[in-house]
Amino acid sequence: MTRRQFLASTGLAIAAPTILPSSVFGKNAPSNRITLGVVGWGMMGPSNTQAFLGMKDCQVVAACDLDQNHLQDAVDTINGHYQNQDCKAYHDYRKLMARKDIDAVMLAVPDHWHMLTAIEAADRRKHIYGEKPLARTIVEQRAIVNAVQRKGVIWQTGSWQRSVADFHKAAELVANGHIGKVKHVEVGLPSGHNDFAGTGDKLTPTDPPAELDYDFWIGPSAMEAYIEGRVHKNWRWNYNTGGGQLLDWVGHHCDIALWGLGFDAVGPTDIDGAGEFPAPEAAWNTATRYRINLQFPQNVTMTIAGGYKDIKMGTKWIGTDGWVWVNRDGFDASNPSWKEDYKRLPDEMRTVAPLYVSPNHQRNFIDCIKSGKPTITPVEVAHNSTIPGHLGLISMMVGRKIRWDHQHETIPDDSDASRLLTRPYRAPWKMARITT
Repeated sequence: MTRRQFLASTGLAIAAPTILPSSVFGKNAPSNRITLGVVGWGMMGPSNTQAFLGMKDCQVVAACDLDQNHLQDAVDTINGHYQNQDCKAYHDYRKLMARKDIDAVMLAVPDHWHMLTAIEAADRRKHIYGEKPLARTIVEQRAIVNAVQRKGVIWQTGSWQRSVADFHKAAELVANGHIGKVKHVEVGLPSGHNDFAGTGDKLTPTDPPAELDYDFWIGPSAMEAYIEGRVHKNWRWNYNTGGGQLLDWVGHHCDIALWGLGFDAVGPTDIDGAGEFPAPEAAWNTATRYRINLQFPQNVTMTIAGGYKDIKMGTKWIGTDGWVWVNRDGFDASNPSWKEDYKRLPDEMRTVAPLYVSPNHQRNFIDCIKSGKPTITPVEVAHNSTIPGHLGLISMMVGRKIRWDHQHETIPDDSDASRLLTRPYRAPWKMARITT
């Protein structure tokens, strides 16, 4: 199942004529409708929003984007679905989040904006559907985790593979010990760069277009000349705003790897990465090929790689008694009987409690807002699943093996590597601080 097919499977629903915030009904009232604001209308914003538009107990009431063309498209799409003019447009995400009648937000913004938008939402006590990676750096991710926990809001990460049957089955086979003791895990990710926005050779500086507030868009990152080929969708290929294929995908396949291992709160101890990079001044300067070897507790090793033929795209667990591999387009295993077409592991094959079941990722988010229960990919999971990718990138950048103190979230005895756990902020933007 592709990302587009998965999101399209949610369907559409008719609009309700009147919307009230859930606070009118009380947190757990079964009849309440969740009001939602969307921030970001680039790659994931439209598809995520379409999923929420298909739910009768959720209404999208506001949209925000720094590109006027994107913003108009968002408002037209939302109003067109509901056949009204109720969706309000915002240029500044803080004004959208200040609305007391909005219960939740969907954040689909570039990586360098993840922390500021997420903490603003948490500070306003909005429930959050946020994209992966959790943030641009480990320090920013920790700030988001602390804010969400402190404010007690529901968080769902866009690591939607946990809500797909094949990934769930594969992780359950591993978790229930069917491949024996896991010795090694292979996490295959993409390599190179993809021109998602169709900019072609538009990789030289020009004046920003009038419809884009480029100074606001760069925000806390270092100011750089405007280049069309590294803004919308393609911002991920520039380390000033994104993290390349490694950080763009580690929240998917590494997330599944850790889920099967039962390592949602476990991190690596040693990380040794090597990568191939364009020139630092290139418009697209993120690693085009990379290989990271990690040591985890319980004598489990992991290789995360992009651009190497021996590491197949997807997640593969290798144990003493067999192996399991899963990807968006396939499932395979050493035991042919495991490939039978069942969506959930049969009871007779269970040795541990079933893993969390979510038939639809956005639906799970709305349900958890109502119940107050954690989602299938809460903020703590998003943080932990992405840490191996961040550490792998740091190891590549300093050119040596590093160690990781998972309890204290520090890199011991390596000041150069430690500095890469965070980034400086361009004035007037500052690391966000939440109120009590």
